[in-house]
Amino acid sequence: MKATGIVRRIDDLGRVVIPKEIRRTMRIREGEPLEIFVDRDGEVILKKYSPIGELGEFAQEYVDSLSEVTGHMACVLDRDAIVAVAGAKKNKFIDKPVSSISEEVMKSGETKVINEKTDEIFCEGIYGEEDSIFTAQVIVPIISGGDSIGAVVLASKKDGASMGDLEIKLSSTAAGFLAKQMES
Repeated sequence: MKATGIVRRIDDLGRVVIPKEIRRTMRIREGEPLEIFVDRDGEVILKKYSPIGELGEFAQEYVDSLSEVTGHMACVLDRDAIVAVAGAKKNKFIDKPVSSISEEVMKSGETKVINEKTDEIFCEGIYGEEDSIFTAQVIVPIISGGDSIGAVVLASKKDGASMGDLEIKLSSTAAGFLAKQMES
């Protein structure tokens, strides 16, 4: 654990303010849920809560099937990072932060289709020509209880690849199914 050197007092209602610098670097937004853990040494640990992360293994199986059927890379994102990936090296993509494009899809609740070769992709932190350029992408928000909690992505590096109605419908079905799993 890394010390920040910041000390805060608990108020009379039991609240403590998380400093703005930490909220900004950890991408903690107002109203965002946090999990609270206590370890054996009595340390209190706050962790961003990811409802999609709760579906970890299930989301992984879904993207495995989606990638196998489409031949494209498939991912599930939560509000902050990639939580499941298939059709690409997992260690290159898992836990990478989402890009501004993905954030906008989740914020607007509208599907985004990109059918051009670009390095403007669904996540950040992927560098190198072969890993960071895609020729086609579709990003569909996962909406549960009226809130966008993540996204499903299909992406291709194949020349001439294009995301059409079939890919949009498959991604939308995956997003809808994952949303239903969150509600049950």
